[in-house]
Amino acid sequence: MDNTYTPQKVWKYENKNGGQFANINRPVSGATHNKELTVGKNPFQLYSLATPNGVKVTVMLEELLELGIKEAEYDAYLINIGEGDQFSSGFVEINPNSKIPALVDRSQVPHIRVFESGSILVYLAEKFNHFLPKELSKRTEVLNWLFWQMGSAPYLGGGFGHFYSYAPEKIEYCIDRFTMETKRQLDVLDKNLENRTYLAGEEYSIADIAVWPWYGALVQGSLYDAAEFLDASSYKNVLRWADLISKREAVKRGRLVNKSWGSEDQQLKERHHSSDFNSIKVE
Repeated sequence: MDNTYTPQKVWKYENKNGGQFANINRPVSGATHNKELTVGKNPFQLYSLATPNGVKVTVMLEELLELGIKEAEYDAYLINIGEGDQFSSGFVEINPNSKIPALVDRSQVPHIRVFESGSILVYLAEKFNHFLPKELSKRTEVLNWLFWQMGSAPYLGGGFGHFYSYAPEKIEYCIDRFTMETKRQLDVLDKNLENRTYLAGEEYSIADIAVWPWYGALVQGSLYDAAEFLDASSYKNVLRWADLISKREAVKRGRLVNKSWGSEDQQLKERHHSSDFNSIKVE
């Protein structure tokens, strides 16, 4: 039986592609319903979910708070993407792309919206002068790896992750194609980390904060449950780096904010104050 797919002359949306998250995918942008976002009392208002992109921002905010920067206090509200919260009128107003995370800096007048996780990391790093060096050569190297992540992770998430974990059927060509690319990316990281403590050198930076929730989680087995499949143990430098980042107290906290799955004692669906972590198990 020939299962070859012949594309239509003009593609039409028929909403029958199946797979996890299929019910929230559509070919147009904009709000689907009217709903205002809840606003707390802290300078920053974060609307997110503890996916890798969301974890980047909560880790960054927790790192700033770990340094004693009280101006980085934030309220974190859960955006349930499976229920389409990202298509509410309030969310679309601060991120017309309807993707988490989205941040509002209410310490500024007028308030500043910041969307796209990489943009949020740069914004916070520049605002508080941490985790992004000022020296041109070091700053550029950090940004090199930050933008590497922004360009590479879609192949890991939308490519490998989708076809390995979420697609309605296992397609050998797709899994092979994106597994090959994912392993190539891990090899890039592994070679870079051979003679460096962190991605951009000897200083922890927003590059590490951006890459760890994706590739660190991947080799540690907490993303797509694919560590064995990818032979993650062979990327020894990436594993060493991932373990180092995992031990940071801010990372332990940040990875649990806006989490709504897994063990109940490791879910902090909303975060408004550091004391909120007292109600869950942080490890």
